[in-house]
Amino acid sequence: MKVCVIGGANVDITATSAQAFRVGDSNPGKVHVSWGGVGRNIAHNLVLLGDEVELLTIFGGGVFGPVIEKACREIGIGTDHCDIADEHTHSFFVSVNNADGELVGGIADMDAVEGMDTAWIAARLDVINAADAVVADSNLIPETLAFLIDHCEKPLYLDAVSVAKAGRIREAMALSRRKSVFALKSNALEYESLAGIEGITRFYESAGAEGLRVHADGQLYEYAALPCIVRSVTGGGDALLAGIVHAGPQASVAESARVGLLCARCAVESPAAVNPEMKNLQL
Repeated sequence: MKVCVIGGANVDITATSAQAFRVGDSNPGKVHVSWGGVGRNIAHNLVLLGDEVELLTIFGGGVFGPVIEKACREIGIGTDHCDIADEHTHSFFVSVNNADGELVGGIADMDAVEGMDTAWIAARLDVINAADAVVADSNLIPETLAFLIDHCEKPLYLDAVSVAKAGRIREAMALSRRKSVFALKSNALEYESLAGIEGITRFYESAGAEGLRVHADGQLYEYAALPCIVRSVTGGGDALLAGIVHAGPQASVAESARVGLLCARCAVESPAAVNPEMKNLQL
């Protein structure tokens, strides 16, 4: 399947405490640096699952941007229609995890993606609509998201990214003429901020250890989380959505949830945002 992914690509710096995290204190632990970003992570997972992926993003400037762009190409992610920001505009996500891999907190510096405005997307509509499915994260500004909703001709999947950015989807739906999206993925906190939003055919709500809830067809479908050893939750939601997308727009709610949960389990069992073992996952 051909998938176009539109969103952020950044440097992930993940710090995991060796014991129960103490706020306001220096905690011994491990620090892991990898390439991340919601859009890039989803694209990476989809490539590992065997899909043909074109990424649309603006990489951060300075020393890291060209390195991440090259790394994307080397693993098979298409980057022909991407840009690199000026040297003073960066793209980083710094996260701190407890000893059990659960997120304590994080800081996202995603200024580079702000350059993906309506005109930037409009110039790439041919690429977007040549795909079988399109994924976008809410690092995009509301006006850009609204334009994408109105002009995307293929099933569109949105990722809420964070509570702070989930509101962009609500605003984009209000600005949109079409006001209709095939799927939206959020976590439980993001779902609370988006509850009541209309025009979403399938709303996938990830509840972590409680599993996955899918709001569709006026019903609530609930699926249990799969047993696993959590090493880091960073990237788990990205893998979940990648699995949902990989299952295909024609897949039933149950089938898309099954594949998504398998991919999420694979992701959280790795300290990296994307588990390279995804390519060996038996679906």
